[in-house]
Amino acid sequence: MARLIADRVSLYFPYTGKPLDSQTAIAKVGGAIIKRNGRTYVRALHNVSFELNNGDRLGLVGHNGSGKSTLLKVLAGIYKPQEGRIITEGKVGNALNLSLGFRNEATGRRNIYIKGMIAGLSHKDIDSLIPDIEVFTELGPYLDQPFHTYSQGMRMRLGLAIATAFRYDILLLDEWIGAGDAAFRVKAAERTAELAEQSSILVLASHNPKIISRNCDRKITLEYGEISDDEQVDPES
Repeated sequence: MARLIADRVSLYFPYTGKPLDSQTAIAKVGGAIIKRNGRTYVRALHNVSFELNNGDRLGLVGHNGSGKSTLLKVLAGIYKPQEGRIITEGKVGNALNLSLGFRNEATGRRNIYIKGMIAGLSHKDIDSLIPDIEVFTELGPYLDQPFHTYSQGMRMRLGLAIATAFRYDILLLDEWIGAGDAAFRVKAAERTAELAEQSSILVLASHNPKIISRNCDRKITLEYGEISDDEQVDPES
């Protein structure tokens, strides 16, 4: 039984810009800039709360800088909130930074094993995933070349293939479907839908209404790091 709860979550980053004339400043993008305990911070998230259970599919929407990716990183445990808490039950997986964690000197194939072992898979489990990853990446012989020789597009292909090869109870996805050429974007979208179907809980951030309506049944809109709307998704929208 999977479960994911955000309980009154707030996250602050140190502010390094010009001094404020008032206690709070609002930019066109990003969180509010505030004074707190004698110091100035960017309030990236403020009092975010929701609960997800088995079968829930949540879409995160909002303009650039609204806090979507930051919230995903908090849910993934990459950022620790200064206020509130995250409660998770089940194995959490994410595809938030597809190029993170690769070793430049290792081959693409070796990196598959490295990332698989970090995810807690056995060597045998990873062996069984290799053929699917090979087909999906379309890298051919380049899979046995050092990672540092890869183009950005090749890195994204391998990162996406690995991130979506493992199965999780709770899956966190940022909008990376625009990577690669048109044919690969179709493959990425199909892969996302398949993986979402197999996960107990999905949280997906996207600017694309079709991606949200296709994969989610609930939508939270973020504005300046706060929830401005929480509603059910119309499958036909």
